[in-house]
Amino acid sequence: MSWHRRVNDTLRRAHLRILRYAEQTMGMSAIRHHWTADQVAELQQESRHWPRYELIEGELIVTPAPGVEHQLAVQEFLFILHEYVEQQRLGTVFLSPADIRLIPESIVQPDIFVVPPAVGPPLGRKAKWSDVKALVLAVEIVSPSSVRTDRLHKRDLYMRAGLPDYWVVDVDARVVEQWSSQRATPIPCVEALNWQPGGAVEPLTINLIELFRTITGKRIL
Repeated sequence: MSWHRRVNDTLRRAHLRILRYAEQTMGMSAIRHHWTADQVAELQQESRHWPRYELIEGELIVTPAPGVEHQLAVQEFLFILHEYVEQQRLGTVFLSPADIRLIPESIVQPDIFVVPPAVGPPLGRKAKWSDVKALVLAVEIVSPSSVRTDRLHKRDLYMRAGLPDYWVVDVDARVVEQWSSQRATPIPCVEALNWQPGGAVEPLTINLIELFRTITGKRIL
């Protein structure tokens, strides 16, 4: 039996903690099995975007495809960040799925993240996610089921990795929590979010009241 088939059998047999009140993103943690980064990377090799696999302290986090409002929020923040990061030459803005290993034996896939400009592959080969050793910013759009993972587990991992800035976006509450490895507590942003990372000449100011109104007011049908 191939290793990949054994992993799939393990997933099928694993006891899953299913958060039934999830609306957009339902996090499920497989227990009774300590996962390694290589095992999770093997799962990622299937050519599909979802489910999303992440690894935090040996725990496998499995996230199905997000809902409409989640993706609308991703689009709006991506548009704002892309323009600012390009103007200030801070690096490149990406969306997950990705395979970011900031700490050994941990894999995260932020909804949006900024890679600094110094990152690049050795001469003669294409870039890989393993070339990314640090981030300028990570952004997570939370749902009721992902609150604990995004606000606790991922936050702790990002802070231990020395991430300069981490935003937790709560569309329902219309607030963005700005976390930084330089502070012990977050800055809750309700009306506006101000960001000026190292190397930026001009600050970025986001009108959150208007932004959240745009996200929740969009209609796709």
